[in-house]
Amino acid sequence: MIRRFNANQARLRRHHRLRRKLEGSQERPRLSVFRSGQHIYAQVVDDSTGRTVAAASSLEDALRDFKPKSSAQEKVGRARAAVDTAAEAVEMAAEVAPAKGKGARAEKAASKAPVKGAQAQKTPPGRGGKSVVQQVKTQLPTAEKGATKTPVEALAAIADNRKVAIAREVGKLVAQRAKEQGVSRVVFDRSGYAYHGRVAALAEGAREVGLNF
Repeated sequence: MIRRFNANQARLRRHHRLRRKLEGSQERPRLSVFRSGQHIYAQVVDDSTGRTVAAASSLEDALRDFKPKSSAQEKVGRARAAVDTAAEAVEMAAEVAPAKGKGARAEKAASKAPVKGAQAQKTPPGRGGKSVVQQVKTQLPTAEKGATKTPVEALAAIADNRKVAIAREVGKLVAQRAKEQGVSRVVFDRSGYAYHGRVAALAEGAREVGLNF
């Protein structure tokens, strides 16, 4: 019998494993996140008393008609940068890679032709007294790794997504309500979800308002 993978059960296992070590207190309550297919919910919970200090969700009346800010210029800028990068890569490849056809034959003939005043590098004679000419290999430039992106920079590519933008606003709302209750430090409970997409957007929105975790 084939054992099927249940994503929700796997998430609950991760959540229970995290909750064994994660608990909110009166000084530092727990910011818990839950997301469904359409909405996202957040609440600040004091586990010592079982009281919800603050809560917010994407069902708020203020977020019913929310629309993310248009960033058409940013999209055009990113597209131009990608085109420029691709053009530079093509130019480098054209300079390094040998051409095909007659040009390649001419280059091979020119490379084989001895240059006046130049001496061929020869190794000491091996078996049979014949010297072996060393062939020098050209090394291609190694690829350089890009700089590590911050969580805010990683979210820039999906900032235009309505669900992601609303999740960020929910994070700001719950952080404002928590600060009104005198809470400035929390522990973040991602409920077994991966820290990306809407969950990361909610967390970064709460940090923007000044909630520390």
